[in-house]
Amino acid sequence: MAKMFCAVYCLDWPQRTNLPTLKNLKKDEDKAALIIFVRNAVLGKVKTRLAATMGNETALNIYQQLLTHTHSITQNIACQKFIFYADEKNENDLWENDLYKKQVQHGDNLGERMGNAFNHLFCLGYKRICIVGSDCVALTTNLLHTAFEHLQTHDTVIGPSLDGGYYLLGMNQIIQGIFEEKEWSTESVLTDTMANISNSKKSCAVLPVLSDIDTEEDWKRYNNKTVAERQTTADL
Repeated sequence: MAKMFCAVYCLDWPQRTNLPTLKNLKKDEDKAALIIFVRNAVLGKVKTRLAATMGNETALNIYQQLLTHTHSITQNIACQKFIFYADEKNENDLWENDLYKKQVQHGDNLGERMGNAFNHLFCLGYKRICIVGSDCVALTTNLLHTAFEHLQTHDTVIGPSLDGGYYLLGMNQIIQGIFEEKEWSTESVLTDTMANISNSKKSCAVLPVLSDIDTEEDWKRYNNKTVAERQTTADL
């Protein structure tokens, strides 16, 4: 039944995709992929909670900085990288077409969109898959490497965020219910996700807790920490 579902799912994915076909994939039991979920950088459509107190232009500027950071920490990761846009693909942005495969998210909510992305890449033969957004300025290349290393010895890996969600999720196979019946963008997401993993009897490695940039308070906290770190370095 699982194999039949996988075949149907892959056939149903929009034909405009430029992802590799099954017959062109190398038979690599350790094939890894990184999914990066991004929003199209359009004024008034990004970082709405930031925009509510800082204005749309400031929110867009901050989001562009977050995109630049996410690009810098992912460009040299030794795996196939996929950009999944919220609305439409952009072939002429900071994500180089020779380094990043580009696709559009599909689904009625965040859970469906993430589940569809994971299922599609599993159908294409990838064995270790991690997903991140573009909101975590504290995420580093080393942490991404660590996440993929954990998937060699664990079924899943998760990076908790301070707000009760997660900034990274990695799996070797889809966990039953992991993207279903969640109140997305609330403090219950991490707890409910960990319960899905535990109930499925799967092992999970946990990364350090980091903070996303969603609100003005998050942005000020990050900038204050950055200033303090620079001062400490200057005093050495």
